[in-house]
Parts: sequence; C-alpha cells; structure tokens
Amino acid sequence: MNPNEAVHVEFVRRVEDIDDALWHASFPAPLEGRFWYHTLETSDLEDQFTFHYALISLGGRAVGIAPCFLHDVPITLVAPAPVALVLRGLSKFFPRVGYQRTFFIGSPCSDEGTVGLVPGIRPAEIIAPLRAAILAKARELGAPMIVFKDFPEPDHPLLAAGGFVSTVSYPGTVVALPPPDKDAYFRARSQNQRHNFRKKLRRSHEAIALTTAVVAHPSDAELKEIFALFLQTYERGKTEFERLGLSFFAQIREHEPARFILQRDAATGELVTFMLVFHLGDRVVNKFIGLDYRRGGNTFLYFRLFDAALDYAYAVGAKELQSGQTGYRAKVDLGHRPMPLFNLFRHQNPLVHAIFSAIGRRVTWRSLDPELAAITSMPSS
Repeated sequence: MNPNEAVHVEFVRRVEDIDDALWHASFPAPLEGRFWYHTLETSDLEDQFTFHYALISLGGRAVGIAPCFLHDVPITLVAPAPVALVLRGLSKFFPRVGYQRTFFIGSPCSDEGTVGLVPGIRPAEIIAPLRAAILAKARELGAPMIVFKDFPEPDHPLLAAGGFVSTVSYPGTVVALPPPDKDAYFRARSQNQRHNFRKKLRRSHEAIALTTAVVAHPSDAELKEIFALFLQTYERGKTEFERLGLSFFAQIREHEPARFILQRDAATGELVTFMLVFHLGDRVVNKFIGLDYRRGGNTFLYFRLFDAALDYAYAVGAKELQSGQTGYRAKVDLGHRPMPLFNLFRHQNPLVHAIFSAIGRRVTWRSLDPELAAITSMPSS
C-alpha cells in the first residue's frame, strides 16, 4: 500500500447509501450481497437489529464494505451450559445481566461473515484502520462488546490482532456436486451413505406421495403456508439468534437469486416442505427450510426435500450446495463437510474482556452442539 494513500472509514445506515457498483464488486457471487442486506433492512427487524455499513476508502477511492449490526445478545445463547444456568437465574432479578449490547461485523442469518473488498485490495491493507473505526463506532453506540461474527479460518489471524480473541462458532456445511448429474453425487458417497439415503427416500415415497415445484415468486397465500412451516422448524431449533417474520419472506421473494422449493401432499395439496434457496454463481445456498413435523418421522421429509434441492442445484449447474449451521448429523450423512468458522471478540472493559475470554476458551464444537462431537475433532483456533 502506498503510505500516501490513507484508509478512511465512514458509517452509513442504508444499503442505498452505497453505490450499487461497489456492492457488486465487493460482494460477488457466491457471497450474499446487496439483495440480502436490502431484504434484512426492509423486513421489520428494527426491534432486534440496527444495521450499519462501514464504507472503506483507500486514497479517496471506495474499495469495500463491512456490514455491521447492533444487537442485544442473550448471554445464554453463547455461554457454556453451567455458565448459562447461572446467568439465566441472575437475569430474573437483574434483567441486564442476561444481555450484552454487541456491535457485530457480519450479518444475522448468514453462515459466514465477510468484509467485502474490490478486486486487488488485500485485507491487510485496510484491517487496522477498519478495526479502529469499528471500536470507535461501538463506543459511540454504547456497545462494549465487538464481534466479528462467523468468519472463516483464513481470515481470523488478521482479525485477531488488536486485542481480539478468537473462539469457535457453529461450522457451516457444504457438499460438492460433481458433474454431470445427480448420479455422480451418489457415486461420490460412501456405500453406507448411498444405502442409507436411498433407503430413506424409498421409505418416504412409500409413506407419502409429494409433488415438487420450484417457485420464483410465491403468492401471498403460498407465503402464509411457507411461514407456518418455517415456524414449526424454528421452534424446534437449538439456536434462536434472530426471529424472522412473514415480512422477511415477502421481501426476499422480490430478489432474483431467491427460489422456493415447495413440496405438497399429492393427495390433499397441503404444503409439506419448503426450502428457500439462493442461486449464487456456482453455489446454491440452502437458506431456510420448513417441515410439517405432524407427518411423523417415517416420512423422512428432510431427505425428500434435500433430494429436490439436489435436482434444482444440478439443473442450474451448481458445483456445490451449502446447507448452513446446525442439523449436522443428517447433513454429514448426506455428504456435507463442516467448514470451521470463528467469532472474534473484544470487550472494551478489560476485566469483563478477561471474563469473556475465559468463557470463550471453554467453547468447543461439542459444547455448541453434541452432534458435532461425532463428526470430527475440534479444529485449532
């Protein structure tokens, strides 16, 4: 970097405050870019998140965007079980004990945090000034905790400087889609994986006949069905960082990368499963799903839905299918590999920072989700 080219960071509040060309250059596929942040801004999430965007300039030229958001985090969401139990009890008498106002770099509902930079700009050129600007902005917003949320392993050594501490997060999951078709996907699986998947598909077909449609712009009536299934799945989830409403689905359907895979009971027409997917270059992202759990386990609905997602991904020429965090056992059985992600945090009070650092060192894949213990050993951070 030319020493005469100073890095400047300013914060703006809306997607529209940043030039579209910079969004596209900084967040190319397969990253979730402008369409994603515009959706979040317009989905009635103001009671949960306040969005900010760090606009990064080098030598007077805009070169990147760091999406950020402010959120009051329930401490029990991130603390190990024994600590969470104590905090849960204290919060009954001291409500503020149970929450930590936090300034995040990244995005709610995204598997991977990103500081988007235009081609030719290296993270090392901008990270120190960006970090300083983020710390100042967090103080301005009254947020003592700063977190780079769910960043991949190659990024975190750079980010961990400046007093930030790294701790593991829920890993993402992705499965490669070898060409030319779904038969190649099955050939790439182990004999045991192929047998188990095909057996579940066969038993599901015997239990229920489904029709499948890929819909770009579901109607309002369809959205209500989709949201009802989404809530069934959300309420069974192990993590509840964000609460999406019907307005989110109404907004996301307006954007080109989004498609809804809908499966209906062939006999009654009732919606039984859905998957919201994004087609982003060579990647299809399985963003959210909904299952009608009233149908019972013998229907193996998740596997039917994943099979439909495979058909869609191959139809659009994708090379990989990303399926998000949690639900690891079934995903690994279907050939996904875990992608390590890390949270990098710093509390601006040194004593509190030391306490959170001690808690952070106790967080492992096993403590986050017991299903992860059977997948692989804990990666080093």
